[in-house]
Amino acid sequence: MMKIVPPKPFFYKGGEQAVLLLHSFTSNTIDMKKLGKYLQQHNYTCYAPLYKGHGLPAEELLTFGPTDWWEDVRQAYQLLKDEGYEKIAVIGLSLGGVFALKVAQELEVNGVVTMSVPRHREALFLQKRAFYYAKEYKRLEGKNEDQINMEMALLQNLPNHALVEFQQLIDVTMDKLAFITTPIQIMYGVLDDPLYKESAEVIFHNVVSQHKIIKGYPNSKHLMTLGLDRQNINKDILTFLHDLTW
Repeated sequence: MMKIVPPKPFFYKGGEQAVLLLHSFTSNTIDMKKLGKYLQQHNYTCYAPLYKGHGLPAEELLTFGPTDWWEDVRQAYQLLKDEGYEKIAVIGLSLGGVFALKVAQELEVNGVVTMSVPRHREALFLQKRAFYYAKEYKRLEGKNEDQINMEMALLQNLPNHALVEFQQLIDVTMDKLAFITTPIQIMYGVLDDPLYKESAEVIFHNVVSQHKIIKGYPNSKHLMTLGLDRQNINKDILTFLHDLTW
C-alpha cells in the first residue's frame, strides 16, 4: 500500500501587500502554488491554508464541512493580520472563489479575485465529485478494484450533511453579492461547464463594486491556475493587484 504524503499550507513571504489564496473543493494548496510563487516574485506575500480533511481520504474529508472550512479561511486571514499584514487581497478558485466572495462580504480586504465560481450546485453533484475524488485517492493508495468497490459501497452510506451545507453556502453567498463593494476580478474558463460563465456574469452584474472586471480564458477548464492559460491568468491577476488602492 502506498502512503500518500498529505499536502500542507504554504506561506511565501514577499512585500507588505498580502494575498490570501483559497483552493477548491476536494483539491488542496497545489491549486495555488504556481500563482503564489509568481506573486511572491513580484513582491507580494502569499498564504494558502489547507481546509480540514482535504488531501486526506474522502471518509475523513466528509467528516468536515463548510463551517469548518470557513473557519480555516478566517484563521488564515487572522494569521496574516497577526503577522503584521494590514493590506490583504483574496483570490479563490471554485469553492475557494465562493469563500473569497464571503471574505469580501464579511471581512476587510483591498480586492478580490474569483475563478470558476458556481452560483448554484446541487448536493448530488457535489456527492459525485466527492466520490470521484474518493476512487482516485484509493487508486493512488494502490488498492485493488475489489477493495475499492467495497469501500466505495460503504462510503455511499455515509450521511451527506457536509454536501447539503456546501450547497446552502453557495446559495447564501450568491444572495449577498450586493454586499460586495471592493474591487473585483471575475474569471472563468471557456472550456469549463457553461454554468461557470453564467455564474461569472451573475456575480459581475450583482456586486456593487465600482471597479469590476470579467474575463473568460479560451484554453481553460475548471482548474484555471494549472491550465494552458495560467501565464495570462497570472499576469492579469498581477495587473489587477497593482491597480488596487493599498
